[in-house]
Amino acid sequence: MAPLIGLCTLLAGVGVAAEDTPTLFVAGDSTASAYDPNPKNQQGWGAVLQPLFDEKKLRVVDVARGGRSSRTFVTEGHWDRMLAQLDAGDFVVIQFGHNDSGATNAEPPGSTRPLRARGTIPGIGAESEEIDNVITGKHETVYTFGWYLRKMIADVRAKNATPILMTLTKTNHFKDGRIECPAASYRLWTWQTAQNEKTAFVDLSRLIADRYQNEGPDAVKAQFIDDTVHTNIAGATANARDVVASLRANRALPFRKMLSPTGRSVSADRGAPKTSVCEALP
Repeated sequence: MAPLIGLCTLLAGVGVAAEDTPTLFVAGDSTASAYDPNPKNQQGWGAVLQPLFDEKKLRVVDVARGGRSSRTFVTEGHWDRMLAQLDAGDFVVIQFGHNDSGATNAEPPGSTRPLRARGTIPGIGAESEEIDNVITGKHETVYTFGWYLRKMIADVRAKNATPILMTLTKTNHFKDGRIECPAASYRLWTWQTAQNEKTAFVDLSRLIADRYQNEGPDAVKAQFIDDTVHTNIAGATANARDVVASLRANRALPFRKMLSPTGRSVSADRGAPKTSVCEALP
């Protein structure tokens, strides 16, 4: 099902003077993207975020696109189209990683995965790889996951707007009755980049993982469609509330003053509990 791009743009700006109202852009993949009504009720958290904010104080524009990595969100032009809308005083939530682990170009021998050429080089270093892209037919330099995050941060700051790095949504995967949440891979790299670049950070992985652990496998399964990655409307709404819990807890950001009555009903995140299933980030 094709994402409904601009859904939140259409809904958020009605009767509001856009020039007087800051915008929160959501840049990510299918777990945040807006979708047309569909039999599976698939929805991403960015599509249901606006009702948690007072639209006279903050507009939410969901530009997330299903299937995109940090790399292809840039190379396909989605990032530049968002930048063209970005004004001073706006905010951009940046959440990638689910699709960054694939092949950078052709799939290895024996792979049964579809050809996508969307992967990034693991880590946050300065490594790069020169390829002739098997999908676009163009020469391309592929960089690390952290490189693409740093580019996004710099681009947002160049517009006098505020970048916010966010870790991934969690998949519905219990192992021996426990949600796994290591301080590794994309969660770690997002955190390290936020620290290095002194950027606002939301550990959404931790909030969702602890909530899933408390809710249990049956309740968590009911929040997904027919796979372990993509949420239905109920799951997207719960994830959006976790986003708000973390944003309103960060006193360096103004979001606690921008909430709707529904948003104010969400308690601010108090940090990782002693019983957290997530490994602490360094």
